[in-house]
Amino acid sequence: MKENYQIKTESIIAAHKAAGEVPTLFLHSCCAPCSSYVLEYLSNYFKITVFYYNPNIYPDEEYFHRVKEQQEFIRRFPAKYPIDFVEGNFDKARFYETVKGMEHIPEGGERCFVCYELRLREAAEYAKARDMDYFCTTLSISPLKNAQKLNEIGERLGEEYGVRYLPSDFKKKNGYQRSVALSREYGMYRQDYCGCVFSMRERRANEE
Repeated sequence: MKENYQIKTESIIAAHKAAGEVPTLFLHSCCAPCSSYVLEYLSNYFKITVFYYNPNIYPDEEYFHRVKEQQEFIRRFPAKYPIDFVEGNFDKARFYETVKGMEHIPEGGERCFVCYELRLREAAEYAKARDMDYFCTTLSISPLKNAQKLNEIGERLGEEYGVRYLPSDFKKKNGYQRSVALSREYGMYRQDYCGCVFSMRERRANEE
């Protein structure tokens, strides 16, 4: 039976609201468009630090474009609580070493899962170092991302690092559609591939 992660999110939020608490959240973001709805939703209940750590992005210009879009959206978005921003290391070599031998696995498979863990592990380490209440990722908003796998990895890393993972499936309740609408409203750049060179090649091949 599949877990309903949205219900879990709502339950956690309700418990903190009832206690009059505003916990801190270290939120890994893959890009500004995906973060848009997530920030609109969660910034009402958490004090958020957005963590931009995506060493998988190719080419370099794409990476820096996405970083600027993320920072600009945070600057313009009228959040209830201030949103902080942290940029992780753009350590491309670490990504390629992590996925070595998986270069030809189709998008959505095991290569993506180890990439999820690479980014979530870094988020967990930062969250622990900063004494955050929770960590999470925006990745589950995408219909192309495996929310169950993301939550399994996040919960396992949460136990390993001693930081609570906020369960989520942000595509629920029309979250993905809302992110598209917000992207239009803010004039954001929306990429047409996940980010890595392998996803870019696969997308281009499918267009031929």
